[in-house]
Amino acid sequence: MKPAITYELLHEDKNTGARRGVVHTPHGDIQTPIFMPVGTQATVKSITPEELKEEIKAQIILSNTYHLYLRPGDKLVKEAGGLHKFMNWDRPILTDCGGFQVFSLSDLRTISEDGVEFKSHLDGSKHFFSPEKVMEIEENLGADIIMAFDECCPYPSTYEYTKQSMERTTRWAIRCKEAHKNTEKQGLFGIIQGGFYEDLRKQSLEDLVKLDFPGYAIGGISVGEPKEEFLKVLKYTAPLMPKDKPRYLMGVGTPDYLIESAIAGIDMCDCVLPTRIARNGTAFTSKGKVVVRNATYERDWGPLDDECDCYTCKNYTRAYIRHLVKTNEILGVRLLSMHNLRFLTKLMERVRIEIENDNLLNFKEEFYKKYGYTN
Repeated sequence: MKPAITYELLHEDKNTGARRGVVHTPHGDIQTPIFMPVGTQATVKSITPEELKEEIKAQIILSNTYHLYLRPGDKLVKEAGGLHKFMNWDRPILTDCGGFQVFSLSDLRTISEDGVEFKSHLDGSKHFFSPEKVMEIEENLGADIIMAFDECCPYPSTYEYTKQSMERTTRWAIRCKEAHKNTEKQGLFGIIQGGFYEDLRKQSLEDLVKLDFPGYAIGGISVGEPKEEFLKVLKYTAPLMPKDKPRYLMGVGTPDYLIESAIAGIDMCDCVLPTRIARNGTAFTSKGKVVVRNATYERDWGPLDDECDCYTCKNYTRAYIRHLVKTNEILGVRLLSMHNLRFLTKLMERVRIEIENDNLLNFKEEFYKKYGYTN
């Protein structure tokens, strides 16, 4: 039986661990490394599926198990024909397991070996997620790539707590694999935990690799730690991950973190950041972030970024977008969201080219200098 998700390595940058590859899924191929826009509630905020395809050039999007379970309900989504039909998106979809939301959104939650009891952030109603329940929800949602239920450690956490949490995540991963039935249409990824302790990361990875998942993710970093801590865990863990499977780093969406992730050998990243900062009137540009609501842009007749090929930059000025943001017009958020998402998908298009040319480190240096990052 052919697995739902397979990975094809096309080229490795000879100066780094960067990989140029393709992830094959039931709804099409994904060219990697890639940034994946997040559609938490079965929509990438303010953007239509047509715009995602034609303007942003998104190859895959994410949706959230926790939020869709609460509303409209995974059973309703299944009744609609699954997420692809429900949201009119015919390309690949990844659903996370809801673990991060359970741990971050709910003040009142109880973790046991069976799973997690939590209260809805919407109305305070009680719910219970077990590995088996999460698999049932994700199968109802029908995404191409689904994630095993994990426990996400807060930062910082003690060694002892992190170890117990990591070992429980492994036991839950075993139960997820046993409960997951739809293996022909959905690929189940395991999530490597272990906080900021290298020996725990190594143990988690080795235990999960024995389960032979079709892909693996690094969870529990990019959770508020200093950049040097993030890079240390990333650079240690990524090269140990299986070479013949997709490597996914969860929750990363700044240009520097995306480039560093590619250099470390990561294939897939996601983050809500581009649409979130758009709602605050902020844009990524090739010369750094622009807070367009600032008065300095009141009479700026240029585009957000003169190197960008997005719809927003081809048609509108900073002055106009500032006006929209200042007057709380919905179009302002839409135009900034479209730009920020395209900025990151275009950045990863460039990263793929630079990997093919064994030139990613030189590109990083050029990009950092222009953007205003320090190495």
